[in-house]
Amino acid sequence: MTHKAFLLILDGWGIGQKPEADAILQAETPYFDSLWAKYPHSTLVTHGEDVGLPDGQMGNSEVGHLNIGAGRIVWQQLARINKAVRERELHQNKTLLDALNHAKTNGKTVHFMGLVSDGGVHSHIEHLKALCDIATEQGCRHVLVHAFTDGRDCDPKSGVAFIEELLQHIKNQPIELASVIGRYYAMDRDKRWERLKLAYDLLVNGVGEAVEDFPTAIRKSYAEGVSDEFLKPMRRTLDIGHWTLDKEKTVQDPPFTIQPGDVVVCFNFRTDRCREITEVLTQQDIPDFGMKTLPLYYVTMTRYDHDFKNVYVLFEKDDVRMTLGEVLERAGKTQLRIAETEKYPHVTFFFSGGREDAFIGERRIMIPSAKVATYDLQPEMSAEGITQAVMLDIQTITPDFICLNFANTDMVGHTGIFS
Repeated sequence: MTHKAFLLILDGWGIGQKPEADAILQAETPYFDSLWAKYPHSTLVTHGEDVGLPDGQMGNSEVGHLNIGAGRIVWQQLARINKAVRERELHQNKTLLDALNHAKTNGKTVHFMGLVSDGGVHSHIEHLKALCDIATEQGCRHVLVHAFTDGRDCDPKSGVAFIEELLQHIKNQPIELASVIGRYYAMDRDKRWERLKLAYDLLVNGVGEAVEDFPTAIRKSYAEGVSDEFLKPMRRTLDIGHWTLDKEKTVQDPPFTIQPGDVVVCFNFRTDRCREITEVLTQQDIPDFGMKTLPLYYVTMTRYDHDFKNVYVLFEKDDVRMTLGEVLERAGKTQLRIAETEKYPHVTFFFSGGREDAFIGERRIMIPSAKVATYDLQPEMSAEGITQAVMLDIQTITPDFICLNFANTDMVGHTGIFS
């Protein structure tokens, strides 16, 4: 008798302690409850050092899939970069120092771009502050920050506090906060080019609300019912603050935008949600949306895509070998990875330890995610389509192993809409 295995990942389905604040405990889940009562079960710790994160740091989908696929603790980039900041290894990072020196030598602006929060899922504000300190120590005179506000991995209205923290940190440095925009636009990962276009136009063309004081403008957005994730593009006014422009910079050439030849450092360490903005800035024109690449000295905190050309990387990922997929390949077994668009990278790239290519005997099925603004509008997402596809695959092909992800409890949970 041949034995098969099915790993079904209910992404975001946690075991909580507070029913009044736990949508899973409040919901009627008779089938899951029957499985829990009838079959052996256990629990997993999905945060902190149990998944290779700093102690007390909450987990996330990328980390979870990486550890599950590896079958062991994989130390995450957050812990690694924290150590590099704490022990001043980042201050000696040759790739970073070369980029800053390039800007100084050629009279170009340095742009730090990424998610400004302490969520620790995609980035951390302490990494940005360290980068600002290093740029100042290295004598860079023209440095701009382009802040993406969070609202998903931390409180929906905590962004103003992070912006104020950043402004306080750089107040005596030759650094300006140039623009602010919500991650909904700047960190799309589903080829919603109409969203990314707003971020691109802000960064490159200076299209956005001109504001003199970012915290005041953000609070105004809160009062209008717009939280951090969805903040519309804001740019600073042409009063450019306390550093002096190079002679070639003019009012017609706005100082708060990314210009050809500038140095751009994208400080998100998670690879998926700054891949698209990096692509349109450096790799591929999207003519239907008026987005063209620029000749830039472009640096990313980690390697977002092995196919990207002329992109420098501060921290290469450790090579995770002998993941479940590789073990199955070596044993001559067949495997299926299936998910909808939002979680397809998680059952493929992350589950395989950061490997893009499929293993021998591995097939992949991606069911399109619904084209809705937020998933509370269609909370079932594409679960039915995934179910039908995997049932057909079991009946017709019958792989030895299946890894399936249902995304809806995670993605709907991120909206914060309890009902």
